[in-house]
Amino acid sequence: MSKLDLDNTMTVRAKSRMQPRVGLEFDSAEAAQAYYTSYAAQAGFRIRIGQLYRSRVDGSIMSRRYVCSQEGFQTPMRTGCPAFIRVQKDDSGKWVLATMKTEHNHDLYFSGEISPPIIQQKALPDPKPISAVSSRTTGIRSLEDDDLSGDNHNIDLKRLKQEEIESKFEPRVEPFTGLEFTSASEAYKFYNIYAANMGFKVRIGQLFRSKNDGSITSRRFVCSKEGHQHPSRVGCGAYMRIQRQGTARWVVDRLSKEHNHELDSPYDTNQINSKSFKEELMENLDLHETNGGFSLVKRDRGSGIGIGTQWYNVLLEYFQTRQSEDTGFFYATEVDDNGRCMSVFWADGRSRFSCTQFGDAIVFDTSYRRSSYTVPLASFVGVNHHRQPVLLGCALISDESEESFTWVFQAWARAMSGKRPVSIIADQDKPVQNAIAQVFPGTHHRFSPSQILAKERENLGPLRSMEEFKIEYESCVSQSQTASEFNSAWGVLIAKYNLEENTWLNEMYEMRKSWVPLYIRGTFFAGIPVDGDLKSYFGTFLTPEVPLTEFLTRYTKAIEHNREEERNEDSNSFDLQPVLHTKDPLEEQCSRLYTITVFKAFQQELLESYNYVGIKINMEGTVSRYLVQRCGNGDERNTVAFNASNLNISCSCRMFEFEGILCRHALKVFQVMNVKEVPSSYILHRWTKNAKYGIIRDVESVGGSKDLKALMVWSLREEACSYIDAGSASIERYKLAFEILQEGRRNLCWQN
Repeated sequence: MSKLDLDNTMTVRAKSRMQPRVGLEFDSAEAAQAYYTSYAAQAGFRIRIGQLYRSRVDGSIMSRRYVCSQEGFQTPMRTGCPAFIRVQKDDSGKWVLATMKTEHNHDLYFSGEISPPIIQQKALPDPKPISAVSSRTTGIRSLEDDDLSGDNHNIDLKRLKQEEIESKFEPRVEPFTGLEFTSASEAYKFYNIYAANMGFKVRIGQLFRSKNDGSITSRRFVCSKEGHQHPSRVGCGAYMRIQRQGTARWVVDRLSKEHNHELDSPYDTNQINSKSFKEELMENLDLHETNGGFSLVKRDRGSGIGIGTQWYNVLLEYFQTRQSEDTGFFYATEVDDNGRCMSVFWADGRSRFSCTQFGDAIVFDTSYRRSSYTVPLASFVGVNHHRQPVLLGCALISDESEESFTWVFQAWARAMSGKRPVSIIADQDKPVQNAIAQVFPGTHHRFSPSQILAKERENLGPLRSMEEFKIEYESCVSQSQTASEFNSAWGVLIAKYNLEENTWLNEMYEMRKSWVPLYIRGTFFAGIPVDGDLKSYFGTFLTPEVPLTEFLTRYTKAIEHNREEERNEDSNSFDLQPVLHTKDPLEEQCSRLYTITVFKAFQQELLESYNYVGIKINMEGTVSRYLVQRCGNGDERNTVAFNASNLNISCSCRMFEFEGILCRHALKVFQVMNVKEVPSSYILHRWTKNAKYGIIRDVESVGGSKDLKALMVWSLREEACSYIDAGSASIERYKLAFEILQEGRRNLCWQN
């Protein structure tokens, strides 16, 4: 904004150098930003656009924060500076400075050393008249109303060629308030070309709908660096908003051209269709960011999640508050064409980080489906290194359609940077099965044991009360050691009780790999019992009777309770020394590595191994095979293969594959072969003390480099909180903690 523009828009009764003070008035939020930018340049710092707050009534922006550029900790250069101003809109339409803080926690530049940011632009011709925007809508069919996310989604992307776009717009026309378009898609194309010439990329931002008919009345197109949901985003405030006027006219009514980051070199406009337009448009038809979250716009198919508009607004306010407190907080909303909420998904930074450690085996808990819960809450739960349930995300689901479950799984996968679990325990209903197969191909879907039991009662009826059938059925399902054993026992059972026409049993046989222990034990499920469910994460905090008004309070308490229990177990594992029962070096080694809970499970297997005998039955090269059986009980036997060249070992019981802990049979062979140390490949990091929340081993451990920066920030912040608590207990501890920090900072400076 030029000084002339600033003079015309500000109602400040002093020059731009005047100190900010509560009560200072501006004609617009942009004027307030321009003032604070000018003041910052004189004072010796730079600014960024911070949080905004919207009206619950119409969604309009009611308050804005402008902060020091070193606010927060999202980059190594930031120091968490508290300096800011917040302006809010009063009833008269003026923007008034409501709160502020002028103190900085870092050195300032010399006064006047920083100039207000000036974007170096190419010389642009004067804006063309409105007729320069073509009325053609080539490539988009029947989008007179909602355009990019309206009732009709039939978009022929192949026809959106660059020459068609450039034929509509003079590439160097600069956007201005009052510029008209015949559709939202034309506005989007225009802004992409402008952005390419300027050196930035565009994302589709927020939309507003009519309260009367739900049609889209306004759209925002924003700089790709808007927001803070990813380390690459810096809260850029550049955007163009269009508003619908009449049935076939969209007008630019709000505009900000100022970026808070350096612009790239102008892009080749031929790239717009391949990435910044085509892929962005495709994504935003299905899952697009809305106020920091994501929205899927699709056709009407149900009545929504049934929680009421007022409570839904409370939920969104909760999400926005959490997002301002936690840079890693993610939420997604699915809405239909009428603007009605269908499903909601959310996960905080801690859940997203926990997924990098414990997202290999998850439970998709939909207990609400089997009880009359007020809130249709579904949760993604994993197993942490203490064998406790750990929250990996939550969802409110609109209906039980495949479409709903698919959307929820897609939202979870995006929140977790595309991570796919090794295994998932979920209901066996077809919509759930199909959704898992579509979103998580290759993931082993295991049916919920409690649902299988309920289905057995429903479909086997009187047979379940027959003791003979019950014994034979459970023996077939639970005791079969090989596929041939199971098939044989199943065939005998079906024939004996004339069950050839039992549709449910026929279906269950076809899906045997999802519920029969024989087929499950070859996949890692973090030791969740084949005949039981993981302990409920929310327990008694969220019951079917919990009213909407108490949901968020109880939800928060449940999270605090579980995370406090995890912290206690972390402390116990590091501070307490488990009791050793043998002089076996394997026991001592694992007592140092495993958490107490996991070590006790290992220790039990080690002690049991002394009740077994291992007999070598054959040898092929370096691989020896042993028959391991319990002393005095020849019926309990397993086969163990051991490779002496690389210490690889496997057992027919498949305990390590299923649970990640070596079984008694493998440990017996280690004793026979005089192996004094458990090979590192059989010590899963997820079960060790160092798998606690907050430790990143390498790029691969967090699923790649995409979110590495954010994960490191969350990790260090969590550890810092514990450090601060310990260091502030006394003046002596404070001095020691401060010295350690200074030494650590010096060591960091020496690193390349």
